[in-house]
Amino acid sequence: MSAAPEIAVPDRFAGLIGQAVAAIDTPALVIDLDAMDRNLHRMADFCLARGMRLRPHAKMHKCAELALLQMAHGAVGVCVQKIGEALALASKGVGDIYVSNEVVDPRKLARLATAVRTGGTRFAIAVDSLVGIQHLAQALAHAGVSAPGAIDVFVEIDVGHGRCGMAPGVPAGELARTVVAQPVLRFAGLQAYHGAAQHYRSADERRATVAAATQAVRATCDAIEAMGIAVPLVTGAGTGTFIHEAASGVWGELQAGSYLFMDADYAANQADPAAPAFEHALFVKSQVMSRPQGRAVVDAGHKSHAIDSGLPRVWLPQGLDFANGGDEHGVLRGAHLPELGETVWLVPGHCDPTVNLHDVMVGVRGGLIAGRVERLLPVDARGALG
Repeated sequence: MSAAPEIAVPDRFAGLIGQAVAAIDTPALVIDLDAMDRNLHRMADFCLARGMRLRPHAKMHKCAELALLQMAHGAVGVCVQKIGEALALASKGVGDIYVSNEVVDPRKLARLATAVRTGGTRFAIAVDSLVGIQHLAQALAHAGVSAPGAIDVFVEIDVGHGRCGMAPGVPAGELARTVVAQPVLRFAGLQAYHGAAQHYRSADERRATVAAATQAVRATCDAIEAMGIAVPLVTGAGTGTFIHEAASGVWGELQAGSYLFMDADYAANQADPAAPAFEHALFVKSQVMSRPQGRAVVDAGHKSHAIDSGLPRVWLPQGLDFANGGDEHGVLRGAHLPELGETVWLVPGHCDPTVNLHDVMVGVRGGLIAGRVERLLPVDARGALG
């Protein structure tokens, strides 16, 4: 497998290790490592106490170092959504990667098949069509992969999101039978993920949605087992609902990812008392660059934070509102505005696409005010869209 190109550290971050937080140029994506570690341990403890497998979504951070850190704390591997993400992380030593998404393009599958043949990483992939299965098997054959069960395959079912996924029940069972008929493929179980439910604000609505999804999963497992095929695992869940999948008795593996950084959108959900309390750990450091009457303008616009899930929240100083200022600017309003040159810390609305805007994340230890830079974390799979 060819190594992914090294992520170049921007010159403005050179020599930062060991320096005070104040030395970080803006705008910059900063990880509060202390908060992140607490999130890491809380999720690991949750899964261990319930006998659940954890396979966090690395599409969130796209960083091999963080994927390996999660695996060192009990995760069985990681998920990604794209072949490019999988190959970028595998080239950096991540040894168990599940592409929890459909891929039907023969060219993309050929790249995956080559990586399977090369070895070093155990791969899995989701399917929801005969075409996807056929193209995967053909790609493996063309790459010279013939070992039984060379790649794990999960049949994805639509549990209510209305995105990808085969209809639950017998239709999904027929697809599972097709996977089993291909010796080079190993039927690993079901992919059952309700993405929209992650962001339902009401805890009761999230609970009810997962309850309905549980019925669909059970019906599908029954249909597949009636065909004489075992369902080894059901995998899915996200940061908004994982406590319900864990309690269902159906899911055996959780794919939550955003818990590690905890963006503003997830924090807006009504808290569920049964869930661990995760902290904000990902921030955009910005600086006041203009101070017209009645407002302050910072140097962090759309190029430094995604707005698909809403504008960022001002974390520090408190009591400020953030308004859209375009690609390069954010506009702050409030009773006590910061002055020119002052630092303003923002919590992104959505961590996944925000991370994808940056080459490097700056890890600080000791807090956002008095801390020091401990490490630079490259976004290894940045821009890996295919």
